[in-house]
Amino acid sequence: MGLASMLGYEFPRPRALHRAMRRFGGTRVGAWFFSKTLLRMDQWCRTLSKGRTSVPQLLAALPVVFLTTTGRRSGQRRTSPLVGIPHGDDLAVLGTNFGQEHPPAWALNLLAEPAASVEYRGVEVDVVARVAGDDEAGLIWRTAEQVTPAYLAYRGRITTRDVLVFVLEPT
Repeated sequence: MGLASMLGYEFPRPRALHRAMRRFGGTRVGAWFFSKTLLRMDQWCRTLSKGRTSVPQLLAALPVVFLTTTGRRSGQRRTSPLVGIPHGDDLAVLGTNFGQEHPPAWALNLLAEPAASVEYRGVEVDVVARVAGDDEAGLIWRTAEQVTPAYLAYRGRITTRDVLVFVLEPT
């Protein structure tokens, strides 16, 4: 049984508002706005809903997993809300960081320590992350771009680094 099945992970069908929010998230303004506000909004939403939903789920019908990694410098556990990309029966995550030129801290943490945990709607599973190979990463990118056009926009803006693509597998 893969991670997606273990978590009950699924993508709801997006409505017009959801599709519009997905497009907005890919714009420079939208990416800037969400990079500055989404973490705090998601913490608030997660608390109020007792872990049942997230802001991207409400606004864009994008299911969010909460990935907890170990800080590579601090050693402290850090949780990041991320859209999981279905990959077979596992999930993948992309280190796009809203199209910014620097990689997200969670991706660097996974490089240093691939053991992590993923939570979705109150179900938590220990995982190990591995960097996807080139062919596998290409397949994951194609899936991600079908999920939301924001990934295509982010990928186009990132010119000075490779985007880390991780496959999360249950331990």
